[in-house]
Amino acid sequence: MSYANDMPTVEKVARTNAGLASELRTSVMRLRRRLAGERHPDNELSLGAMAVLGSLFRHDGQTVGELARSERVQPPSMTRTVNCLEEDGYVVRAPHRTDRRQVVVSLSERGRDTVLADRRRRDAWLALRLSGLTPDERETLRRAVPILDRLANAD
Repeated sequence: MSYANDMPTVEKVARTNAGLASELRTSVMRLRRRLAGERHPDNELSLGAMAVLGSLFRHDGQTVGELARSERVQPPSMTRTVNCLEEDGYVVRAPHRTDRRQVVVSLSERGRDTVLADRRRRDAWLALRLSGLTPDERETLRRAVPILDRLANAD
């Protein structure tokens, strides 16, 4: 009898979850690197700056504090990123409607165009790769998307 058959069920699950975690981490990181490499060639922004533009594209009109929380960085770091994006014309600032101590950051037309061009290029690359999968594989990925989102947004 092998040791694995003698192992209590809880330990088997833990080992299986640890193995899945390792495989999933590796695969997700490889896919992230591939997608990062498929950026629009005219886009000179860092991945962090693009993440801020993406956050504003999804929820325009955020404070620096809200952006820092959503991107999981410290507010001073986000302030520096927003300053650079504003200097280069990707975002604009406006006073908060009800709290004059705060500033709201929104995408400029240049910022919106940059996000859309970048997403079109990456989506086209990924759509081409997905077309090579079987319908069952694509359905498995469709079902995995909300699960991956939940994992990514968990505290």
